[in-house]
Amino acid sequence: MNHDFTIPSLGDAKIESPIPYSQVRGDDLANYVNDNEMVIFDVNVHDAPVTRDYPREALIECAGPRQRIFFPPGHVHAGIVTCGGLCPGLNDVVRSITRCLWYRYGLRRITGIRFGYPGLLPESAQPTVELTPDFVDDIHKIGGTVLGSSRGGGNRTEDLVDAVERLNINMLFTIGGDGTQKGSLAIAKEIDKRGHKIAVVGIPKTIDNDFSFIERSFGFETAVGEATKVVSAAHAEANSAPNGIGLVKVMGRDSGFIAAHTALASHDVNFVLIPEVPFALEGDNGLLAHLKARLDRRQHAVILVAEGAGQDLLPENDATDASGNKRLGDIGTFLKQEINRHFGEIGMPVTLKYIDPSYTIRSAVAAPTDAVYCSRLGNNAVHAAMAGKTQMIIGMIHDTFVHIPMEIAVSKRRTVEPEGNLWRDVLEATHQPVQMV
Repeated sequence: MNHDFTIPSLGDAKIESPIPYSQVRGDDLANYVNDNEMVIFDVNVHDAPVTRDYPREALIECAGPRQRIFFPPGHVHAGIVTCGGLCPGLNDVVRSITRCLWYRYGLRRITGIRFGYPGLLPESAQPTVELTPDFVDDIHKIGGTVLGSSRGGGNRTEDLVDAVERLNINMLFTIGGDGTQKGSLAIAKEIDKRGHKIAVVGIPKTIDNDFSFIERSFGFETAVGEATKVVSAAHAEANSAPNGIGLVKVMGRDSGFIAAHTALASHDVNFVLIPEVPFALEGDNGLLAHLKARLDRRQHAVILVAEGAGQDLLPENDATDASGNKRLGDIGTFLKQEINRHFGEIGMPVTLKYIDPSYTIRSAVAAPTDAVYCSRLGNNAVHAAMAGKTQMIIGMIHDTFVHIPMEIAVSKRRTVEPEGNLWRDVLEATHQPVQMV
């Protein structure tokens, strides 16, 4: 499938950047990035010829500071909003954007929107926050978001754009997941329809790591690190009791990346259950039969389940949350009940400990790797907005920060490929059956 990676622009960038970088390669000075620096998205060679021609729209712009910018720094009012569920690194991104705008471009009007998109709506009584280096300097040391966050509101496009106009915002930084960036895209299109020159740049936030076209979203590595600690505790509990079972539920509505990576990081997990791979409870090849065989063999077991796994086993549910996401059934509690019921019926005593660390993980302070990533995402978002780029998110492809059109980024979610190498490595680490159906 061909994708158009062209990034919309508000107009020609004619203003000399205040950042004193170099245009010359080889002079040992930090360089500007120009719009002709690109990367290839698909580096795989299957049956295609080894030599390929790439039209410009198939190549992805590299992120970074441009020599010429679109906005005169002294006339810019920037807005920052954090939306959706909590995720490690939110404060790091807010800090990075604020400090880059202030110190590198000399902006003095930076406004934080309180509690997500609803904070922009006319009925909101929430005051905005003036962001300065003094305000943000230490916020990376605490979890959550100093701006507050909430779900919903992103579908009220005209009201949101009206609010952006009232605040006289010239660039809007939206920090959030798939729903947030769909809302951002609608906002940017409405702004364009009204003929305004307002940049909308997104920073992809999804702890599940399910954004397409980027290698990882911030908070993911912290989540894996925190989940690994929990799995270690569950293993200690299971290994310290006769027929002990440790059951851990982690985030992962549609994608099992946290569960898969945690299993590989911990090496204590015996069964990984993810949304992409169906499983049965009953029957000779069901989870319960394989769990019994594991207990007969080793007297303990650890099960790691993503929240979106096994939803077909739960009662039908049509409820949605404020963002329009389907409300999931609680697969963790369901498995706990079913495992205890099954082993009670066959007369085999077990000791099951169930741990759901979701909110603890979401509110954690970013690990160093994520903190570095967040800082660089924020800086590159500022450089893009100042250059007049819009309707785009910042991401990383092939270890390079790039500009990805929002239209493409929200077109589909990334999932664990059951036939891919990540899931194969999980199977080899856990020794669980290839299928349990």
